[in-house]
Amino acid sequence: MTTSPADEFETYRPRLFGLAYRMLGSAADAEDTVQDAYLRFGGADRTGVEQPGAWLAKVVTNLCLNRLASARARRERYVGPWLPEPVVTADGALGPLESAERRDAVSVALLVLLERLTPTERAVYVLREAFAYGHREIAGVLELSEANCRQLYRRAVRRLAVPEARFDAPAEQRARLVDSFLSAAREGDLAGLERLFAEEVVWWSDGGGKVSAARRPVEGREKVLRFLAGVTGRAGADGFALSVAEVNGHDALIVRGPAGADGVADVIGVVAFEVRDGVITEARMVMNPDKLEFLGRQLERVRTPG
Repeated sequence: MTTSPADEFETYRPRLFGLAYRMLGSAADAEDTVQDAYLRFGGADRTGVEQPGAWLAKVVTNLCLNRLASARARRERYVGPWLPEPVVTADGALGPLESAERRDAVSVALLVLLERLTPTERAVYVLREAFAYGHREIAGVLELSEANCRQLYRRAVRRLAVPEARFDAPAEQRARLVDSFLSAAREGDLAGLERLFAEEVVWWSDGGGKVSAARRPVEGREKVLRFLAGVTGRAGADGFALSVAEVNGHDALIVRGPAGADGVADVIGVVAFEVRDGVITEARMVMNPDKLEFLGRQLERVRTPG
């Protein structure tokens, strides 16, 4: 029996989404990119597609390169700090994350660092690190020489080879810190929160101009605690709910607003933590509702399976 193009494409969709997301840092843009690839696959001359997986990876990579060019301009106009869209990873949305290295490869912290790279450097780095492509394969995808791809990869690694790129906190330690943060935040225990933070902790808030959020990073433990005192006070008064979920490979805090008439409480914030030396060094909170739609759909599927 001959497999239809649509059915064949579906076998590649998860991998293509993972590639596009790592390239773009946006789940919404990754979905659109994969759909564009699907349309091209359906209209392609089948006799010219000997290896569908490789053909589709090339299409998606180049579509992402086109999108990154315009994304750079949009992000320069973005209101406040720009952070990548959070994605729940416990369901395998970004592929298997069975090692610490693979978890770090999709972390919010690394996706932020990848913004330092040129689009082509990012493509080389992602294909090499996340998908184990050889330099010859990468050269075929990008239509560059193998030597050029090696040079681009070395340059990307150098640009990412900074202290904050080393995410070596054990998963158990991260989980304990997030659980402790959750308990302290629920109880409004500022002394408890203080013990979890590094002295030079930085709190980033991405509201995108859509909701009220700090437009500059809050730096230093005392300032972060004052900031959180106001946030947790309002959250407690308004009946917000806090929970933990695996987001981008690591435990993150999920903030939900009050339940609506339908009994559903929408996600209004996701906080990813960076941990070093047993304390939280950075917290990145996405509040832009446009960036929470994909994650909200993921959590809703978990709540109402089938």
